[in-house]
Amino acid sequence: MKQLPKNPAAEFMACVDTDKRNASAANHTATHLLDYALKQILGDHVEQKGSFVSPDTLRFDFSHFEKVSDEQLREVERMVNDMIRQDIHIDEHRDVPFDEAKKLGAIALFGEKYGDKVRVVRFGPSCEFCGGIHASSTGRIGFFKIISESSVAAGIRRIEARTGKECEELVYQTEDILKAVKAFFNNAKDLQGVIQKYIEEHDSMKKEIEGFQAQAVERAAKTLVEKARLVNGVKVVTSVLPMNPAAAKDLAFKIRAAVEGSLLCVLGTHDNNKPQLSIMMSDDMVSDHGLNAGQMVREAAKLIQGGGGGQPHFAQAGGKNVDGLSAAVDKVIELAHL
Repeated sequence: MKQLPKNPAAEFMACVDTDKRNASAANHTATHLLDYALKQILGDHVEQKGSFVSPDTLRFDFSHFEKVSDEQLREVERMVNDMIRQDIHIDEHRDVPFDEAKKLGAIALFGEKYGDKVRVVRFGPSCEFCGGIHASSTGRIGFFKIISESSVAAGIRRIEARTGKECEELVYQTEDILKAVKAFFNNAKDLQGVIQKYIEEHDSMKKEIEGFQAQAVERAAKTLVEKARLVNGVKVVTSVLPMNPAAAKDLAFKIRAAVEGSLLCVLGTHDNNKPQLSIMMSDDMVSDHGLNAGQMVREAAKLIQGGGGGQPHFAQAGGKNVDGLSAAVDKVIELAHL
């Protein structure tokens, strides 16, 4: 109810959504079994540090000093599901004196305050102080599946899980995804083997492409160095060409290595309609001429609607306007005052 009724004194009927209630009870009961299983698999140091339960999901925080491995999570799942299949009926004790409850083996949450009398809920070996709603037996949970395990604080881990109908939906989703993936590979029977083959072929082709790219960069560097202009004793290399960012950086360094003496290299490159401006200079252009590639590239990058920076001798900038690359290259030459 989002607002108070006009007549608060009137008679009302409250209705319980039994489906949601039962689902919440199943998820809450599963946290009891999960707590027990974690202690068995990981050790007695495990303590509950928090939990959240809704009709759709459950979350359980606990103390542990490292990431829980996939193998350990699988063991926990198996233990919980085994207890579910046993259909252990609830053994509930209400208004039990605190000391007597401790003798029953009930686990109290660290830091929690309890009254003189407490409620104890037992499902087989799992025995806890608890005032929540529970399933009448573990079999009502249906099935338990861990969705994720993560860190939420130093020494505190979190498990998120599903039960019952939500697990069924997960199975359908996984099945649909698997069918879709199989369709990509002509419904291959050995899907894992086919995917592994494609990965190996991809890696092989990637190495070949990288080899071709390296050769192309070598040829481009040689050609650009040969076409370098000599301006007041400085070799000036400029070009606008299609090339990915990694190759552009490699090209700039190869040109620097190939040129003896003073160098100013300005490259305008573009890849997938994304422009990039690269400036490479010899050390003396920085020390003797007082130039700074980082400052120059930031100014010139305005012409490609972008920005960037870098070191005094090498800097790069990206942008949005490919058509402004030539003007940006010319701007760098202008800023150099050669």
